[in-house]
Amino acid sequence: MVSTLSPDELQRYSRHISIDSVGVEGQSRLKSARVLVVGAGGLGSPTLMYLAAAGVGVVGVIDDDVVERSNLQRQVIHGESTLGVPKVDSAHRRMTDINPLIEVRPVTERLTAANCFDILRDYDVVIDGSDNFPTRYLVNDACHFLGIPCVWGSVFQFTGQASVFNVEGGPCYRCLYPQAPPPELAPSCAEGGVFGALCASVAAVQATEAIKLILSHGRPLVGRLWLYDGTEVETQVLKVNKDPLCPLCGPEATITDLTDLSYVCASPAAAPPPVATISPETLADRLERRGRAEDDFLLVDVREQFEWDIVRIEGARLVPQGQMAAQAAAFPPDRDIIVYCKSGGRSEKVARVLSTDFPRVLNLDGGVLAWAARVDPSLPVY
Repeated sequence: MVSTLSPDELQRYSRHISIDSVGVEGQSRLKSARVLVVGAGGLGSPTLMYLAAAGVGVVGVIDDDVVERSNLQRQVIHGESTLGVPKVDSAHRRMTDINPLIEVRPVTERLTAANCFDILRDYDVVIDGSDNFPTRYLVNDACHFLGIPCVWGSVFQFTGQASVFNVEGGPCYRCLYPQAPPPELAPSCAEGGVFGALCASVAAVQATEAIKLILSHGRPLVGRLWLYDGTEVETQVLKVNKDPLCPLCGPEATITDLTDLSYVCASPAAAPPPVATISPETLADRLERRGRAEDDFLLVDVREQFEWDIVRIEGARLVPQGQMAAQAAAFPPDRDIIVYCKSGGRSEKVARVLSTDFPRVLNLDGGVLAWAARVDPSLPVY
């Protein structure tokens, strides 16, 4: 149903209305539209602000996290004034400041198979700004069953991707990525990093695609994958075919309900054996004993030089992950080796490799961030 625009709205959206393909009718469609954004992080932040500014009548946002200082480099909807605040509440505050004429629906929950249908079913378009594979598959599957278009995007370091799934006749996310990669090949943003401004580039494409769908204007990224390399400023658009063997949207689908899905990145049988860990408190005790020559072990920092320059654990030796193969041969074979990184992911991989040649290798649980939080709060974190 087409809404009537108020004088305030006619003024606010005048630059939209002056576009022939938008006009008053198109802006009224935006006012009547309901869009859900999954995640109020790097991609969700600029997407939410552009949807609010565009005048999308109802914008939902779901995220169960709180604002941390490390978010502010890329999650531009948040700021110093909302540190420690739930991200959806911080986003709500900013969006209302941008445009008090829209309705924002914050949901402080983690999206699960149990609540997904109830949350998504009230929206016309879903924008997936999540940063993990289980949520991406969950959103994709729910959108398929509900018949809702899903505008997906992802970022890693200087590269980004975007596409539109679950539009009639087009592929779904599983057609593009049938299976999630194993955990060791899927680093998190905390470990792998993401260039802040790149998030805005990908989020702008996501917001644009959602608005195009609402306006029924242009050619959406259905059956196409948009790739962006920020380092080379190169863009590609690749064709994505609907997979006739897709277990979700293929003619012989085997996935029939969210409750039947198992959202794990690797089966327990295929998972590598666990790596032995050491707590920050135990490491602190061992470092104290080492100072009295009562304990002898090698403490290895596997991060990069710039991270070492920011913060380190005294008594550690820097051996970046990429140099480990060349330098590990010189490690003493009869001593415990304790490795750490920022939060434990990279060092776990290193510990697993080292364990094949050394009898006792331990990974610092939580990395240097846990050390700073639980042993030495005076240290800077990043």
